[in-house]
Amino acid sequence: MASEKSRVLVLGGTGYLGKRLVKASLRQGHPTYVLQRPENCMDINKIQLLMRFKKGGAKIIEGSLSNHGSLVRAINQVDVVISALSSSDTSATATQLQHKIVDAIKEAGNVKRFVPAEFCIDPARMFHKHEPAKALNDGMMAVRKAIQDAKIPYTAIAANVFAGYYAPNLCQFGTLMPPKEKVNIFGDGNAKVIFLDEDDIATYTIKTIDDPRTVNKTLHLMPPMNILSQNELVEIWEKLTGKKLNKSFISAEEFLAMMKGAHFLTQFGIAHNYPLYYEGCLTNFEVKEGEEEASKLYPDVKYTHVEEYLKRYL
Repeated sequence: MASEKSRVLVLGGTGYLGKRLVKASLRQGHPTYVLQRPENCMDINKIQLLMRFKKGGAKIIEGSLSNHGSLVRAINQVDVVISALSSSDTSATATQLQHKIVDAIKEAGNVKRFVPAEFCIDPARMFHKHEPAKALNDGMMAVRKAIQDAKIPYTAIAANVFAGYYAPNLCQFGTLMPPKEKVNIFGDGNAKVIFLDEDDIATYTIKTIDDPRTVNKTLHLMPPMNILSQNELVEIWEKLTGKKLNKSFISAEEFLAMMKGAHFLTQFGIAHNYPLYYEGCLTNFEVKEGEEEASKLYPDVKYTHVEEYLKRYL
């Protein structure tokens, strides 16, 4: 007899990754709950998305991250909590909200697994030297410590980079679409970057929640076919389009100099990406005890290769 699937609550379920987590949870047969926050009630796109989730079998729960009692009541209805709140919110708000979730889970006392809103480069390995990215990394580590101190069972998802933000634009700043004539290559272009289809991130995440092998561990998403240098990414695009791009190589000094006078989000992007392109931080380590690698743990997942992802943009 198959074991009963855990009940899953997704916080931030109408967001970029959150909506994919809701769909993956439903697809994998979990009773799925989505928090309807008061601030969503005047956003027609989010309301309609919530109604589609409801039609698809999800249960919509009213509650607020700023109302401790309502959050505890929502958590009491489930076994697993997944926070998909945007970790790109570089204000203190993102960290503060995560701590509120931890406090509510601790009081509820019934959660078998918590997946915090990391879904990026493993903050335990990402030693940012430059602000403002360092502050966000420090905030995520503070949340992780709070989870461990509260003895809440958790799984941290190190999703590396979302393909939609890095692959089609060939890692360029200022656009999400492919460049037409020229491309900036950062450093020598040989540092390996790990690209993840966002739907695959959701699929892997949901697979962990009832898996005892992933409790209190970090799951690294490192699909072998998607571990590519920027040079290799550009070559794939050139092959698909049949057109060569003019390449400009940007030194580390030139890259960091781009922060001066730039918009805050641009500064954050440069500081965040510096370790990727100039230090190779995504692949300069071995997965150790207390960690797992998703493609080895779940070989049945047929993940999307970068070349297939890029074909959408032709």
